[in-house]
Amino acid sequence: MDRQKKYVPVTVRFDTEGKMRPIEIEFDDQHFIIDRVLDVCRAACQTVGGVGTRYTCRIQGQERYLWFEDGKWFVEAIA
Repeated sequence: MDRQKKYVPVTVRFDTEGKMRPIEIEFDDQHFIIDRVLDVCRAACQTVGGVGTRYTCRIQGQERYLWFEDGKWFVEAIA
């Protein structure tokens, strides 16, 4: 399956220390609540390119990656 970088709107909450936590993603006119952020690390996206902060999220019981790069959010979408 081919993958592509898809930029998405993300609702973010900031804590008292200024840390970002994504809480909701909009993808193809649907809104998905992030149940839990499992991990946050700086990493390269091997499938679609780019380097940024990778958020490993649980969304509807499935683990998904959400990337923050140069002030924008993206996901790996099926082309």
